[in-house]
This record gives sequence, structure tokens and C-alpha cells, in this order.
Amino acid sequence: MRNDARPLAVFDLDGTLADTAHRQHHLEGRRRDWSGFFAAAADDPPLAEGVRLLLSSAKECEVVYLTGRPERCRKDAVTWLARQGLPEGRLHMRRDDDRRPARRTKLEILRRLGRDRTVRMLVDDELVCDAAELAGFTVVRARWTPASPALKDAQEREGRT
Repeated sequence: MRNDARPLAVFDLDGTLADTAHRQHHLEGRRRDWSGFFAAAADDPPLAEGVRLLLSSAKECEVVYLTGRPERCRKDAVTWLARQGLPEGRLHMRRDDDRRPARRTKLEILRRLGRDRTVRMLVDDELVCDAAELAGFTVVRARWTPASPALKDAQEREGRT
């Protein structure tokens, strides 16, 4: 089977493949340290359950990464993925000036991907999965990490990740 004919398996990074717990302290309090939060992403430990699902999916699907991280974090994200031994794949990121909720920015990209290819599944957190499911996509909720109120607020209210 040709590579470009395979369905897509779309994976989020934060809370799906990368454990952000060690850097969430940057989001606590009134003044959030976004530079510190994103700089610390290079040291995220991988989440075993997400990695297993990705590697299993890569046997039949082309892997695509879809993150709410801003474009300025691309180099660190690509380096992190390679260091984890994860398959190469297109990496879709938020524009640096885009502050819309993650569920909106990611759904827009997911719909664009789905115009030309079959999206077999999206693996992400609850809010993004809820929106994608309502739009007709098959989702897998990354329930292997505890929900973070600070990260949820960052996604929804501040449009940061």
C-alpha cells in the first residue's frame, strides 16, 4: 500500500504523548510564565500509553502530530519527537498570534486534513475530542493523564496550548 493512501492517525503532544506535569507550575498563579512553560517542554517525559498507541497506529496509518503549542516551539517539538524515537510525521502547530481555544484551532486543521485523506482517529484531551466527535471524527480520549485545570484554562480561555 502506498504511504499517501494510508489513513491518518492524528496525535496531540501535551498530555497525550508528553507528560507536562513537571512544568505546569509555570501556569499557576496570576502571572503565568509562558516562556518557562514552553521552554521546559524539551524535558517532558513520554507518556507510555500514548506512545504505545501511536506506535501501534503507525503500522496501518500515517501519523500526524497536532498540537496547540505555538509555531515558535517547532524546533523543540521536532527534537523531542525524534528523541523519543517516534515516527516522523507532519507537525501542525498553532500560529504564534492565534489565541482561539484549542478545540477550534485543532478542529479547523482536522477538517482540512480530512478533505483529502481519511482521518482514522484523533487522540487528544476531552475538550478537543468532544468538538471533533461532534464534527464526525473518531476520537480516542487521552485519559492516561490526570486533567489539569491550569492547562484546560490555557487551552480554552487563553488559547495558548
